[in-house]
Amino acid sequence: MNNKLLPWLLLFFALGLSSTAAYYSVIGLSIVFSGVAIPVIVMGSFLEGSKLVIATYLHNQWKKTMGGLKIYLTTALVVLSIITSIGIYGLLSKGFQENISKLEISTKQVGNVEIKKNRFEQTKQEYTLEKQTMDKDISGLREALATGTTTQYRDRETGQIITTTSSSARRAYEKQLTQAIQNRDTLSRKIEALNDSITNLEIQVLNMETQNEETNELGVIQSVSEITGWSLQTVANIFILILIVVFDPLAIALVIATNQAFKNNKPKINMYGEIKQEPNIPEPPIMVQPDITTHPIIPDAQIELEKQMNREVSKTVAQVDTTSQIKALEAEMQKIQNSNVSGKKKGLAITNLQKQINALKANQIEY
Repeated sequence: MNNKLLPWLLLFFALGLSSTAAYYSVIGLSIVFSGVAIPVIVMGSFLEGSKLVIATYLHNQWKKTMGGLKIYLTTALVVLSIITSIGIYGLLSKGFQENISKLEISTKQVGNVEIKKNRFEQTKQEYTLEKQTMDKDISGLREALATGTTTQYRDRETGQIITTTSSSARRAYEKQLTQAIQNRDTLSRKIEALNDSITNLEIQVLNMETQNEETNELGVIQSVSEITGWSLQTVANIFILILIVVFDPLAIALVIATNQAFKNNKPKINMYGEIKQEPNIPEPPIMVQPDITTHPIIPDAQIELEKQMNREVSKTVAQVDTTSQIKALEAEMQKIQNSNVSGKKKGLAITNLQKQINALKANQIEY
């Protein structure tokens, strides 16, 4: 990334995150102290601004700040971060409590419908058992009606077996059979009504669970709660604390990083208020190595000549470098003489520069 773009990018996110943290903190504190909301908002706003100013000041003036003031400002910065975290926790926990309350109400409504559904199922089971008993009674009555209404006896005169039908017994069996069939049909209609009611309750529960927005919003928390076995409140508190640990400290760190990035990109200024420039030192000439493929055998005289040439080139490069340094120091000395620096400082600076020039000239003479 471009070094000039990075500080502005850091500044954008530092201001955005700091403003968001400040807003959440102030709103959260106003919720905690709802009785004096407006004074708390005013106080919290200035405290949040002061926190960023303190962080910037300590970063830029750490070495120049007195020990006592440094300790106090550092302690104040930590305390303000804790206050910000408390405000953020108050705001986030309030939002969670509202959702969990709605979820509990919806859960109780679903529970009531489930209780009603279970009661209908128990009644249906009782009716089903009673109907099964009636079916057995009807089968017995039908069998008795077919075989139990006839009697047999032997005629004394002829000795023959005579079969007769009892009309009174038949009427009694028919009456009982009719009554049993009516009771069974009544139970069947009740069972069908219970089936319809149970189906309607199941559809009602399904609609309630589908339309429950709080369940969807707390889906992740519910999943973690089911996996870990912790309560929804415990899981939500852990999530909020993790967010708080990152939120405000990251905002402060981004503010400090932004100051450092702008400071690194700021051009360096010398004692005269001018931008420092690197001295333009000429590059040494390129040494051309002989091609051993074209000159496989070099006489001793030629080798000695090449060594002499290399020494001369090295001496020339050193002299050029020394001359450039001397010129730069003489130009620096001229600037000091023309500047408004006090006489004592000017004399010390000129003396130091003259020593460096003399040393370079002595080194140049040795060559």
